[in-house]
Amino acid sequence: MRAIRLAEAGLPLIEAELDEPALLPDAILVAVEAAGICRSDAHYRSGFPKLTQLPRTLGHEVAGTVEAVGADVRSVSVGERVALHYLVTCGECRHCVSGHEQFCRTQAMLGKEADGGFAQFIAAPAVNAFILPDDVAMTNAAVMMCSTATSHHALAKARLRKGESVAVFGIGGLGMSAIQLARLHGAGQVFAVDVNPSKLELARQAGAIPIEAPAAAVGLRSATGGAGVDVALDLVGSAEVIRQGLDALAPMGRLVAVGLTADTIPFGPYTDLVTDERELIGASDHLASEIPQLLEWASQGALDFSLVVSETVPLDALAINEVLDRLEGQGDSVRSVVVP
Repeated sequence: MRAIRLAEAGLPLIEAELDEPALLPDAILVAVEAAGICRSDAHYRSGFPKLTQLPRTLGHEVAGTVEAVGADVRSVSVGERVALHYLVTCGECRHCVSGHEQFCRTQAMLGKEADGGFAQFIAAPAVNAFILPDDVAMTNAAVMMCSTATSHHALAKARLRKGESVAVFGIGGLGMSAIQLARLHGAGQVFAVDVNPSKLELARQAGAIPIEAPAAAVGLRSATGGAGVDVALDLVGSAEVIRQGLDALAPMGRLVAVGLTADTIPFGPYTDLVTDERELIGASDHLASEIPQLLEWASQGALDFSLVVSETVPLDALAINEVLDRLEGQGDSVRSVVVP
């Protein structure tokens, strides 16, 4: 089968010809029909965080049709349309049992520690497969496995309450999902912060109030009459964004850090957190238990993926590398999806 792989950090992805994945008794083989290209894939290509086992097939937002099932599989059948939760875990440790599988000590992420979806086929445990409603397109289902699910988890970590204001920093795949999800979570005003005017316009179409970066804190304070926002989501991953987010928080506001960065974030615990009881919260990945609600919303039409999926590209190293190049800059596209 054809696959697009990272062979060495800092270099472009390359095309490879591989055997189809071996099928374990508890696993399924999926013919990939859509695989989203995440900003994290650009980080992996650059070498942060550094992948320890190369070469590796990237791609952790995956949807497709079940091609074969292992001898012990009963939950999924050949021919069913599925999306894959990207965290492969033991299912037995205290973190897995308590529903926090992202902290499983043996977890392997599809497209990072295990081969992902930039390929014609992928193997994964059957428990990672979620059967898709007939009216949810493959491209939409793929991006839901990270863009939408990670934003959903971040809003849950923020403990967003009905009527509270939300500032979304970074209008990419996660950001456009977060704007819509904030509304579904009951938010009042939703602000979109970015440096790209075309993305701010897209956010406006989704019902958000656009705020230009880098002077976001000033803009958010002005737009809220000086009060500040109740929740800020850092979906970029930078010291500057986190600084702006903290400066924009209202008393008892919560800033949730989601984006990947190697930056050191300077802040004063007393002035930035203690005085107004603000919180700085980390949000890692998402949970399998959160996916069914997203699929239900998607099936109901409550999530508009025409604002999230901006293009499809072929299973081609040049095309995927071009998307990753744009993600490292400030391109106009929101989420690109590989369609083999």
